[in-house]
Amino acid sequence: MDFMTILGVLTGAGVVVYVLQSGQMLHFLLNPEAIILIFGGTLGSVLISYPWEALKNIPMAVKMVLFPPKRPPANRLIANFIRLAEKARRQGLDSLADEIATAEHPFLGDGIQMIVDGLEKEVLLERFERDMVFTRQRHVQVSGIFRSAGTFAPIFGLLGTLIGVVQVLRNITNPAAMGASMAVAMTASFYGIFSANFLFLPIANKLNYYSEEEMLNRELIARGVIGLLEGASPWLLGRKLEAYMSFHLRRAGAKNYKIPA
Repeated sequence: MDFMTILGVLTGAGVVVYVLQSGQMLHFLLNPEAIILIFGGTLGSVLISYPWEALKNIPMAVKMVLFPPKRPPANRLIANFIRLAEKARRQGLDSLADEIATAEHPFLGDGIQMIVDGLEKEVLLERFERDMVFTRQRHVQVSGIFRSAGTFAPIFGLLGTLIGVVQVLRNITNPAAMGASMAVAMTASFYGIFSANFLFLPIANKLNYYSEEEMLNRELIARGVIGLLEGASPWLLGRKLEAYMSFHLRRAGAKNYKIPA
């Protein structure tokens, strides 16, 4: 389980609950009407916005946020490609068939399999490019669902506030009914803002982060596999991949990455 996600949930929820409890307002938030309006309305808007083919990936995305996939770090992938290049130079490209079953990443296993099958460089490049484009599109689509939910939820919170104000005006001569109407108005805004900034948008941001990590791994693997196919020396292949990593991380703003010696 992702420790930072759990820590963030405990911190954010703890702060909100503490403030509400200190102001003796915690019991006012248990408002079924506001909960149904915000989450039901947000769900309806998401269902209208996206087809089932995209929505069916939501459970897997939530699981990824709580239990992130274990990806090999870039420096280990580079070291692995250096080892594969040494083996290919000594025993030939066919000897890499033994590495398919133990590949650290499925994308790497597919690349080695295509090398062993004797596919041309152009075929590999086309396969890699198509795979990365489709993978990125799928990632963007899934994170976009949560980002859209984060946009819809505050709007429904505002709608709940307007509904509550209308009810207040309709029951202006009935103080008891006015209190219930004001409760709907205030709690609807709370649920809308809270769910967007504490649930939907953070999930979208974390999915984007994991997507960038995955795409970096795939790009690195694609370059490494092409280097193996071209018969690059272990030293040259390692330097090329290190230079690519350095450029990519400089472009991404990372400053503390260290290329292994």
